[in-house]
Amino acid sequence: MGTSETPGRSPGTPDRSVERDERTGRAAAAQRMQQKDQWVDLQIQEAMKRGDFDNLPGAGKPIKGLGTTHDPDWWLKKLVEREKISVLPPALQLRKDDAELDAKLDRHTAESEVRRELEEFNARVMKARYTPVDGPPLVTMPRDVEVEVDDWRERRLARRRESAARRAAAPAPQPAAPRRRWFRRRSG
Repeated sequence: MGTSETPGRSPGTPDRSVERDERTGRAAAAQRMQQKDQWVDLQIQEAMKRGDFDNLPGAGKPIKGLGTTHDPDWWLKKLVEREKISVLPPALQLRKDDAELDAKLDRHTAESEVRRELEEFNARVMKARYTPVDGPPLVTMPRDVEVEVDDWRERRLARRRESAARRAAAPAPQPAAPRRRWFRRRSG
């Protein structure tokens, strides 16, 4: 930008008038915008000559989802798949959680954790019972904490016995032969 003298402007003020193309009279910025696709193509060609696109990850592999019909909710489906989000009505989610509860309890090692898990499950069941919801009816019942803790103890004891039986049935490991050193020290 220059500080050319324009009538009506104080000296030293930069010239902010729109730069015009001498041939067409249009603004130079508008002309540059029309030529941007040529500039982009030129940049891509130069990058290819430099080898910037060589050995990119995924080169030569098909693009996932290409060729299928357009789905406006593709991003939502990918999010649900990636984050493993379950979108079920509360009654069905509780049925699913009830079916998986024993396996979830068996992963815990302390009785206090098992009790906490059962109390949280029962609280969700009770909340769903007193909340009007559209969808399938709620048939899941709260679990008796004491009975479930006793069942957890029995399953845990059975797993320990089974593990001990497998260890007893396994052949005893042979002691390893002493390793020879690859060098020997000379004495003397």
